[in-house]
Amino acid sequence: MKALSDLRVLELGSAAALEYCGKLFADFGAEVIKVEPQGGDPRRMIPPLLDVGAGRRESGTFALLNTNKNSVFGDDAKIAALAGGADVVLDARPLAERQATPLHDAGVVVALSWFGDSGPYRDFAASDATVRALAGLVHLVGPVDGPPILASPDGQAGYLGGLAAFIAASSGLLGREHGSRCFEVSTHEALVSVAEYETAVALSGLGRRRNGVNRFGRNYPVTIYPTKAGLLGVTVVTPAQWRGFCAMLGRPELIAEAKYSVNVDRIVHADALDAIFGPILAERTAAEWFQLGLRHKLPLCIVPTMDDLLAQAINRERGVFAPVRIGAATFEAQVLPQHLTRTPPRQGGTAPLAGTHAGGWSSAGTALPPAPGPAIAGSPPLAGVRIIDLTMGWAGPAATRHLGDLGAEIVKVEACQYPDWWRGTDKRAAFFAEKLYEKSYWYHAMNRNKLGVTLDLTTEEGKDLLKRLVAGADAVIENYSVEVLPKLGLDYEALRAVRPDIVMVSMPAFGTGNAWSTGRAYGSTLEQASGLPTLTGFPGDPPTMNHTAYGDPVGGFNAAAALLIALIHRKRTGEGQLIDLSQVECMMPMVAPALIAQSALGATPPRLGNRHPVHAPQGAFRCTGEDAWVVLTVTTEAAWRGLCDVLGREDLAGLDAAERHARAGEIEAAISLWAAGRTADAAMAALQDAGVAAGASRAPLDLPRDPHLTARGFWREADNPFMGRHLHAAAPFREGSAPYPLVRPSPTLGQHNADVLGRLLGLGPSDLARLSAAGVIGTEAVAKAG
Repeated sequence: MKALSDLRVLELGSAAALEYCGKLFADFGAEVIKVEPQGGDPRRMIPPLLDVGAGRRESGTFALLNTNKNSVFGDDAKIAALAGGADVVLDARPLAERQATPLHDAGVVVALSWFGDSGPYRDFAASDATVRALAGLVHLVGPVDGPPILASPDGQAGYLGGLAAFIAASSGLLGREHGSRCFEVSTHEALVSVAEYETAVALSGLGRRRNGVNRFGRNYPVTIYPTKAGLLGVTVVTPAQWRGFCAMLGRPELIAEAKYSVNVDRIVHADALDAIFGPILAERTAAEWFQLGLRHKLPLCIVPTMDDLLAQAINRERGVFAPVRIGAATFEAQVLPQHLTRTPPRQGGTAPLAGTHAGGWSSAGTALPPAPGPAIAGSPPLAGVRIIDLTMGWAGPAATRHLGDLGAEIVKVEACQYPDWWRGTDKRAAFFAEKLYEKSYWYHAMNRNKLGVTLDLTTEEGKDLLKRLVAGADAVIENYSVEVLPKLGLDYEALRAVRPDIVMVSMPAFGTGNAWSTGRAYGSTLEQASGLPTLTGFPGDPPTMNHTAYGDPVGGFNAAAALLIALIHRKRTGEGQLIDLSQVECMMPMVAPALIAQSALGATPPRLGNRHPVHAPQGAFRCTGEDAWVVLTVTTEAAWRGLCDVLGREDLAGLDAAERHARAGEIEAAISLWAAGRTADAAMAALQDAGVAAGASRAPLDLPRDPHLTARGFWREADNPFMGRHLHAAAPFREGSAPYPLVRPSPTLGQHNADVLGRLLGLGPSDLARLSAAGVIGTEAVAKAG
């Protein structure tokens, strides 16, 4: 039995986000019926194309996203009949079609779209590139003078939209006793979740600009270096890491140089540092440097090609890849990264050819209680779920924030001696005296709708109090280094002893129980180690990173999804379990098309810069104004004719896609000339009016003023005694027209000690006073020696 066995899921429409959400259900055991139009979903023709037999070719990417599903052809009557027997309906049909044939009979309905069902962008033509641009994910990537670099390969936006939809649907299943649920999920808003750290940085007054390829934010080196053999990903953030990196490379004298002592200064001298480090790193292989990094506890990694990724021993040991079949074609592709240790996902599987399943539901149906009717007013889906949050930084807190937004009670545990490092790592006296640890915009962005307590887990009493909290909880999530909780006696086995059915998520970079498990990592390390940079950028550029810390928000989405799967399983069976979540594996779906091409065809597609392997033209084009750009993708022949009308180049309207690829330089020059005389928003509006997928390249600071997000009420204000009024982004899922409420701002350090320890553990004022005097709890950060 799989974790989601006996659930019945209906999939309608055509979109990557839809397919990935359905895949999560299918690979964890649900019966998923995919309804396709006669002739099959057009996404069956996205590359790479494989020989499936009978002279036909179909998409390997489509096959991966649709393993273990059934395919039917269906009209409105068939859809209505199937919806009546479904536990979940995933509906990515156009809005007008959804409104004409509403499907509310299922316990959970999720509407998926690029931009949601309201707002100025609602009916926009869209592509991965244009939606990423509007979400603030393009503007900071690439050369200082531009153009910004577009992400490659396609499908990354859909992956995140699919995870957001799955989180919503799973929460609805868990909360069915509160009533049936109808969710709306915006892929655009899921992508804003990836950009919002930079928005928080900008709102705090630390504006960003493009620093160049593989140069982000305030830290350096955060980049990729060639070595004697292979590529090495490097992320150096803290003073200790800088000292360790210089010592490892045999250049300890750099530590004393004032111009390199602070991270914000090092990025100013990035060229000089590259000139120093590059020749040294070329003396050994990437694998040798990585092993040294493990010993020095530095965030280094091997940056693999797709061939390397398929061959890496750690991936083989963890069973990361398995065979996928469609028709006569077989290739290796990634197993879902949500590694539930008792109920893992299916290993690979078969994707259906179009319309091969003619019947209705074959399973007996769900073991979960039926929805009693419309959702009870004021009762969020995860009401009654309690989660102990031992995470810090971005990835773990983002995961629990998703669940807190959906109504779970999140108890965030810090220590006065070891607060969440996103509060700041400054050791100077003013940091403590002025309580600057309460004034970090990015900390507050990730920790709303949580209760905050402090417990010194190095003390016996602190450990005992944590265990007592766990005894009354449904789940625990942690992202410490793998050795920390075992040393404290607080690992899964210890916590299971006090709560046998506990669900626990551990999310180290490379998973647990292997030779790389102790590897340190940031979100940048995770992107590097996934191999994604080897697929992005212009042919003459180095392998190109997409984001300052891409892996963090991606890990947060995946951890939330994994925890919900385990909670559904526990609700049905009473069985808890450990989730061993490798955050590098969470990044691997981003490379799926290239990995499939490598496995099935023996070669990885070349890097194309901002061009697209199928759609032509695609690119980022400079507009009037400072660093202003519009991104466009021509996805249909009608859109091409519309673009020619806009450009006044009707002479080009008869070109087919192959001819457009061949004349790409000429066409891009014509677009550049046209765009140069318009603002990015004016260019976007003119192109959208002509049916062309287009989006202005938003800087992160632009997002709070974006007209679509504003119209959807996406940004909300919170108040905090140290921060004052400040903005929070909404969740990418909602019920009804408004976002979920911001119930409480992020907690100050130890803010809810009395509430949580009193209400949940029965401690009185004298107990709390004694614990505070002993330093077990508190409300102020404590400077640590050294």
